[in-house]
Parts: sequence; C-alpha cells; structure tokens
Amino acid sequence: MNRREALKSVAFLMGSAISSTTIGVVFENFILPEKEKNFVSFSVSDEQILSEFAETIIPTTASSGGAKAAGLGAFIPMIIRDCYPANMQKLFAEGLKEMQIKCSKEFNKDYLSISKEERNQLMSSLRDDAIGTNKAPSFFLIARDLTILGYYTSEIGCTQAREYLPVPGRYDGEAPYIKGQKAWATN
Repeated sequence: MNRREALKSVAFLMGSAISSTTIGVVFENFILPEKEKNFVSFSVSDEQILSEFAETIIPTTASSGGAKAAGLGAFIPMIIRDCYPANMQKLFAEGLKEMQIKCSKEFNKDYLSISKEERNQLMSSLRDDAIGTNKAPSFFLIARDLTILGYYTSEIGCTQAREYLPVPGRYDGEAPYIKGQKAWATN
C-alpha cells in the first residue's frame, strides 16, 4: 500500500475528526495534473511555523511525542503541494501569510517568537474566524485537519499516542479495556 492509499484509508476511518473539505481533497485529488503540483512553495521558516502551529494542536506529553516530533512541519507542506489543487494551495499559502500578519498586529512579534499562551489565543481566534464565517475551506481548518491526519498516521501517533498491536490477532469483541487505556492502532 502506498502512502496516499494509507492516508485515504485513515481519512475515511477518521471521518468524524476531519472536515469534509480535507476528506474530499484526499479522496478526489490523488492524481493531480503535473501543472498543479507544487504550485506554491514553502520556506524553511514556513515549515518551522507549521511545525509549531501543529504542536499547539497536538503537544508533546509525558507519554508521547507531539506534532513537531512527528515531523508535521514538513508533512503539511508536502501534502499541500502534492495533493491539493492549485487554488487550494494558494488559499493555504495566503492563509499562512495572513496568520503571520495577524500575529504581528496582535502581539508585535512573529509567530515563532510568541509565547505558548499567545499561540493558544491566536489559535482560538483563527478557529472562531473559521467557524464564525462558515468559510470552508480555510487555512485553519486545512492545517488542523492535516495535523490530525499526519500525526495519527505517523510512527509516533500509531505507537506512542495509541495502544500499538503490531500483528493483530483474531477479533475479540470482549477484549478487556482498562480505564484510561489508549485507543488501539494496528499495522
């Protein structure tokens, strides 16, 4: 199974956690015309910003690495360039720039310089803007969805954030569940 097929399968399984826009892109755009691939480019700084953005959504905990450890700073731009049509690539790149402008206006700092509390405040504002305007797709919704998708298809997401069973055995509908146990991930 190639990575795109795996992402498609995970997106289908995680349907309730990921917006219909992202699922639509994942299902519809596995074969983008070459002229639409890599329509936008992302700098190393952009990847660092996306890494920190994703880490705000899925932070490192005592039991598992977060989004940054899972490599989402590089994953998100790769999926945007390789899987999203040109118009959505442009929308995402413009949204990333708008987020940085908003950060500069509200905090007089660039995104990488603001505190964790300021990032949470900015994240709430972006979420409220995306939900309040019913603007779908939006930078925030796409970035959030790709963070969830990328994290839970990464090695860290499958082996540390979830209970990992490398070789599933037979189906056992009465398998014991211990309160507080992680959800299962199999390979």
